[in-house]
Parts: sequence; structure tokens; C-alpha cells
Amino acid sequence: MISLSRFSLMISTYWLEKRRPYWEELEKLLTRCGTSGVNALSRRELRSLSLLYRQVASDLSILRQDQSGRLYATHLNRLLARAHNIIYIGKGGSPLGVLLFFTRTYPQVFQRNFNYVLAAFIVFLAGGVAGLLATLYNPSFQLQVLGPTMVETIERHKMWTHSVVAIKPVAGSAIMTNNLSVTFMTFAMGITAGLGTLYMLFFNGLLLGVIGTACWLNQMSLQLWSFVVSHGVLELPAIFIAGGAGLRVAQGLLFPGLLSRKDSVQAAGAEAIQLLLGTIPMLVIAGILEAFLSPTSEPVLLKFSVGLGLFVLLVLYLSSGRLRAEM
Repeated sequence: MISLSRFSLMISTYWLEKRRPYWEELEKLLTRCGTSGVNALSRRELRSLSLLYRQVASDLSILRQDQSGRLYATHLNRLLARAHNIIYIGKGGSPLGVLLFFTRTYPQVFQRNFNYVLAAFIVFLAGGVAGLLATLYNPSFQLQVLGPTMVETIERHKMWTHSVVAIKPVAGSAIMTNNLSVTFMTFAMGITAGLGTLYMLFFNGLLLGVIGTACWLNQMSLQLWSFVVSHGVLELPAIFIAGGAGLRVAQGLLFPGLLSRKDSVQAAGAEAIQLLLGTIPMLVIAGILEAFLSPTSEPVLLKFSVGLGLFVLLVLYLSSGRLRAEM
């Protein structure tokens, strides 16, 4: 009579021999990618790569349930991490590669990670609502958040941004640097299991909620939002996207799934960095507008028109990734 353990070993050996050709085929495709990434593959090979990636991930799940398959599981673990990086990092380096990244790859990266960006927006919105309610319930709360100087300026019905107009070039550079710092910090704090990212999102939402409510209580809403609208339609989405990138890193850290935690963080980080890169042009344009248009005495209608136009273009651009995926 054949023992159960021996019967299991016979099944495993048969299964391994049947699955090994698929692993070898995936490895061949990855080798073909070389330094050119997925651009080195034909359409048929790309479809095969996608299918094999899912099949090998399923195989890894099965192997991890059997102690005798530990050696094979380690091999597949590395193979999947390599495949993930090639699939999601794509080609870069050359000017054409950069152009292709922003025109074709980035909208698809955004669509794949839309839920993380949406979660970041919800946390920011929660902070804004908290700031609004706290200021309405206790008007002195704005002093703790904004400080007496800014509160006094608002109470005198003056915007605190007029000084920017006199030093536009210097202010533009400073604004871009500050915006990039906040955005990159929001992303980088994802390595704290997302806690730092959540704090940055909530606090910035709280700050905007307090400012918006303070201006509303002092009949300055039009001045505030006419200042914010032209650059804010790019600056705020950039923060949401950076927050989504930080949450993507946190997801890879907390929920590695079929990969080891190290490989999971590496794979999540590679895609999160791609998501973050798309915010740089947005922040550069936002910084220029914040220095040269937002604080000026240009007509309010012009500022809102610029903001609306940029928002529509941004939505169309980011939505193009879904259209390509459906084709």
C-alpha cells in the first residue's frame, strides 16, 4: 500500500514537470526584455507575459502550501518580482522614453492606482470637514492652526498673498520648492505603514478647511477661492496622487500577498514612484500660476476660467489610460 506522503510526492513531481515549461517561458520573455523593458516584446509576447505572470503567481501560491516546494517557491518569488518591475516600470532614460511615459504610460499607471488616490482624497476631505466644523464650533481654533498674524490679516479683510506679486520670479521658485517638498514628503511617509501619509493628507485638508471657514466668516470667500482656483486645480490633485503613491507603498509593506515582504515593497515602490513622477509637471505649472496669476488683480472670471480649463484637461488626460486599456 502506498503511503499518503509518497502519493503526495508523486503528485508534486508530476505537477512540477507540467508547470516548469511555463516558468521557463516567462524567464525567456523577461530576458528578452533586457534593458528595453516591455517595448522589446511584440503584442503577442506582451499578452503571453501578462498571462504567464498570473499563472506563475498562482503556482507560487500552491508551492507555498508545501514545505517540499520551498526551493521552487523562492525561485518563483524572484521571477515574479522581476516580472512585476519590468511590467510596471517600463522604458525610461531617452527623451522619447520620457515623452512616451507621460503621454501613454502615466495615465495607465494612474488608472491602476485610482483607488489609492481616491482614498487619499477622502482622507484630505475628512480633514477639510474637520477644520470647517472645528472653526465653526470654536472660532478661536483658527488661532491655533493659522497663528495670530494670519488671523488678524483675514479679519482686516486683506489677503496674505499680496507680497508675492512684488517678487514673482523668486516667489515662483520658492512656491515650487515648497510644493514639491510637501508632495514628496506625503509620498515618502508611506514607508511608515501609511500613518505619516495619512497625517500629511489630513493635516493639509484641515488647514484648508480652517482657512476656508475663516475667510467665509469674514466675507472673504471670493478673494480666497479666486486666489486658489487657478493653481489649486493642479496642486491639490498632485497632493492626492502623492498620497495615493504613499498608500501604495504602505499596501506593499502591510499586505505582501504572494511575494516576500521585501519584494512586495520593492514592486509597490517601483509603481508608486511612477505615480509620483506625474505630479512634477503639475506642480511646476501650479507654482508658476501661483506666483504670476493667482495673487494678481486679474479679473476673477479669468482665474476661474483658467482653473476650469486646466481641470477639464487634467481629467481628460488622466482618463485616457482607461480608454487605452479598453481598446
